[in-house]
Amino acid sequence: MRIRFGFDIAVACAQPTHFLACMSVRPERHKDLHGEEIVEVSGGIPVTPFLDAFGNRCLRFTAPAGETRIRGEGLMRDHGFADPVHADAGEVPIANIPSGLLQFLLPSRYCESDSLAAFAWENFGHLPPGWSRVQAICDYVHQRVRFDYYSASATRTAQGALHEGQGVCRDFAHSAIALCRALSIPARYVNGYLGDIGVPAGGPMDFSAWFEVWLDGNWYPFDARHNIPRIGRINIAVGRDAADVAMLHSFGPHDLRTFTVICHEEPED
Repeated sequence: MRIRFGFDIAVACAQPTHFLACMSVRPERHKDLHGEEIVEVSGGIPVTPFLDAFGNRCLRFTAPAGETRIRGEGLMRDHGFADPVHADAGEVPIANIPSGLLQFLLPSRYCESDSLAAFAWENFGHLPPGWSRVQAICDYVHQRVRFDYYSASATRTAQGALHEGQGVCRDFAHSAIALCRALSIPARYVNGYLGDIGVPAGGPMDFSAWFEVWLDGNWYPFDARHNIPRIGRINIAVGRDAADVAMLHSFGPHDLRTFTVICHEEPED
């Protein structure tokens, strides 16, 4: 199957303002692109591409005073299957976890696994280690946190989401990540595109957030918000939490004027 994806964002600045944009598809999905992915900034503004510490493709640029538009689009060829379920996948002993992945066991800005450790072990420590324990965490977060787009908060943490019982997709991901790390299961934050493919339409399209866990030597996607296998995930960026993968970060104030995201199945030629 083919998936058309893209975005169109316009920001307004009162003075020249530097931006970091992390809005390109992850390098490992480039082989699946049908043609070139386009990510461009209006007005001929010079951009500098770079890879961040997590291997995400980023741009930096200085927007002049006034309105600047950032847009992107592409066509992805996808296998069309739902997220894999490997119920027999086991946890990797800490001594055998690659050193580069140890950072995904530690507390981070939005994932206070240290503060949640006692709670995690009390509620999930008795469960069989591996896939079923991660799924139990997803079930708990899915039932505990209510999705509310209008309750979005840039400062809410995993502990805050579990306490308040509400949040958006990033809060579901942060909560599950923190509980997994508290149990010594490497977990990382993912944002990207997730269209309503194979499920009823869920309203206006937006970027989505989920998480991945390291089991049996592989990263597997989990989604505590939807809590069902989904079709057509397109990873944009991975990191310890949302602080590492802000799609658009400005070093100064700006106003958001336009925000449009598309992600849908496109008929074959």
